[in-house]
Amino acid sequence: MTTLLEKITDLNDLILEGKIMEAFEKYYHQEVVMQENENAPTIGKDANRQREEEFLDALSEFRAANPLKVAAGNAITMVEWHYDYSHREWGERNYTQISVQEWNDGLIVKEKFYYNN
Repeated sequence: MTTLLEKITDLNDLILEGKIMEAFEKYYHQEVVMQENENAPTIGKDANRQREEEFLDALSEFRAANPLKVAAGNAITMVEWHYDYSHREWGERNYTQISVQEWNDGLIVKEKFYYNN
């Protein structure tokens, strides 16, 4: 049986290989709820897939993504990421983000992103 630490490490590795949507399809539940800081959550895999694709389409340059710290507990994982990219709407972005994932039956059912905007 694969542990949550192994799953989140594989997900991170896929992201680092540029396989962001492959990671999304592999590890996110159909009813996933994703939320940026205190913004309204995006509910469902279809809506979150569209949100992810729109983000990726708006990148003009992607310089770095580095998982700095990873933790796994009882149905929870957390990753501290450092990102450095250029976005057509948001401009230059260079920041640290905490991503918290809640898991059920081996898939992410909720993910919240914490960062300073």
